[in-house]
Amino acid sequence: MWTLIRRTAPFVRCKSCYSDHSTTRHFYTRTSNGVPTGLYGFDHLKSPNGFQRFVDDAIERSSELVNYISEMPSSVEIIRAMDEISDAVCSVVDSAELCRQTHPDREFVEEASKASMRISEYLHYLNTNHTLYDAVKKAELDGYLLSKEAHRAANHLRSDFEKGGIHLCADKLDRVNQLNMDIFQLCREFNQNIINDPGHVDIFPESRIPKHIHHLLKPICRLTSGPSRESLRSWDNKKEKGFRITTDSRTLQSILQCTSDDEVRKMVYIQGHSVPQANHEVLDLLVAARNELAQIMGYRSYAEFIVMPNMASSPEVVMSFLLEMSKMIKPKADEEFEAIKNFKRKSCGQKYVHLEPWDEAYYTAMMKSSTYNLDACVVASYFPLGQCIEGLKMLAESLFGVTFHSVPLAPGESWHPDVLKLSLQHPEEGEMGYLYLDLYSRAGKYTGCANFAIKGGRRLSETEYQLPVVALICNFPGSHNLSVRLNHHEVETLFHEFGHALHSLLSRTDYQHFSGTRVALDFAETPSNLFEYYAWDYRVLRRFAKHYLTGEIVPEKLVKSMQGARDMFAATELQRQIFYALVDQTLFGERLGQTRDTSSIVADMKRQHTSWNHVEGTHWHIRFSHFINYGAGYYSYLYAKCFAATIWQKLCQEDPLSLTTGTTIRTKFLQHGGAKEPADMLNDLVGDGILRYCNGGIVPDITSFSDEVKLMEDKQEQILL
Repeated sequence: MWTLIRRTAPFVRCKSCYSDHSTTRHFYTRTSNGVPTGLYGFDHLKSPNGFQRFVDDAIERSSELVNYISEMPSSVEIIRAMDEISDAVCSVVDSAELCRQTHPDREFVEEASKASMRISEYLHYLNTNHTLYDAVKKAELDGYLLSKEAHRAANHLRSDFEKGGIHLCADKLDRVNQLNMDIFQLCREFNQNIINDPGHVDIFPESRIPKHIHHLLKPICRLTSGPSRESLRSWDNKKEKGFRITTDSRTLQSILQCTSDDEVRKMVYIQGHSVPQANHEVLDLLVAARNELAQIMGYRSYAEFIVMPNMASSPEVVMSFLLEMSKMIKPKADEEFEAIKNFKRKSCGQKYVHLEPWDEAYYTAMMKSSTYNLDACVVASYFPLGQCIEGLKMLAESLFGVTFHSVPLAPGESWHPDVLKLSLQHPEEGEMGYLYLDLYSRAGKYTGCANFAIKGGRRLSETEYQLPVVALICNFPGSHNLSVRLNHHEVETLFHEFGHALHSLLSRTDYQHFSGTRVALDFAETPSNLFEYYAWDYRVLRRFAKHYLTGEIVPEKLVKSMQGARDMFAATELQRQIFYALVDQTLFGERLGQTRDTSSIVADMKRQHTSWNHVEGTHWHIRFSHFINYGAGYYSYLYAKCFAATIWQKLCQEDPLSLTTGTTIRTKFLQHGGAKEPADMLNDLVGDGILRYCNGGIVPDITSFSDEVKLMEDKQEQILL
């Protein structure tokens, strides 16, 4: 939506490169010395009203730079000024978004929302400013005067202006701007509806729910007979205890996995996959608005509009890749489906059974536990959160020679008492950046796990660098208690998000436009997927995974059992991800027949591309927030899995904690952010065998990933048969 912004962008006192007077940035990251500051270190954000002044300053500074660019300085100065505008605006956008998603004070959240709307309106002015557009085109043509990164920045800026519609006539441009605002509002509404309406089911009696998950649910009571005078007088003797199950994603998964009562699982599954009803209309409006926007811009579909600038280059390349994967995975996924069905048949003692979607989590958990003798509580006992954080620190030091140090938060800098702040340091290079950790679940907080950039890195002068600052947000149970124990899925998620954080912290781009995760959409998830491997490798785990009571190192036998359980239904999980990506491409692809609604499209695709039934009346897609964040780009996760598998097998697997390997990953990959072509970085890092060219686009080589889930063996067996 915003041409000047890549995604997420906080630090220092920095000098303007473009005027005689020095400009003091609002963010400083040195140790606090007790000096009060504002949220994230921005002095303006000492109070909720400070967001308005924050916006005013960003607009004022950007306007100065617009005037400076209008004088047509040198090409180098044009690109630097454009990047400073982007940095000023990103500081507001990203700080406001982090505040909206995590701050417990509603007044702060409301003011952040207002600031977000104001700065987005100003962005429309910037994105349609012909003076800036003409200056960027001039700089791009003077490419021989620029560094490779500066020329790439000029090229991207010019392309982004055109994606914003600056080349359109006034009427069409006005419509594009209105559609962008509509899309912005619809995305917010979609996500807010998921929070506001998670759905619920009331279950009686309480004995139908396993005791070990009672703490997740709300106790309720009801009368066991009609409200006669006698029954009302003896209420305590007539009430029946039960539970209200809120069907948010986390609780839903716990119920489906742990509850033996088939009817309870069915009720919870159907309710959890049928809300929020309001999102039916929101999603339809979003699909229509994105489609209209793309067509005004001259594209056949929103999918084409999104995919074209990325490695895949076209929806046709993406669909070909996904359909190839879907076809390859189907025999093994069907085989796993039959295995689950047979297990249910034996467990129920019945000759004929139907396997339903609400059975999957329950029976696969039982099969993993019985096959590998796994107890989730035993596994979690080796992963107290504090030890896991030490594991992240150990990993960063082993691979990259960098160390994380806890630093005190200045008064006013934090948004909650649970927040921790770490400084990343290199023995020769000094401070590298700053990481906030906000790891515990609380009411009103963003419900998932994510990496929020607060400020991107950029070169200020020959001797000064604006340090990147990011926030790693999770939702682990407990509060300010590092002894809380994580299940292994949570450990894997923590490592995944840490991969994103390191991508930002270790990047050293000249321009914040390319800092860290501001890369091609279908490349952004590669570092995070690579770091998931470290959460499974025993040579890594034995360095930090220790029993919370005895200090015993996690047994290698237990880790092998965990790995075996992970692999048992790998094809089923992969098939699900392919299905999600296919739905995403279809909904935002070239319009289908107008007589068909979104729900019927999704239902038909589930029958076609998965081994599981579609349950009539369910609509999982109306709470699938990736349609908002990754609309037409969900395939990126599969690209990342394939790229990461190749990097792991060819570089990391032999010695996962090698400083030499880590240095290679940093210097050939992470430090460049989006300043180089993804294909060039991947080829330079690994050599041949990580990607291939297909119909004008790039797709991952799937050999390494297929080997992991044993697809290639199955394919060869099919050929022999």
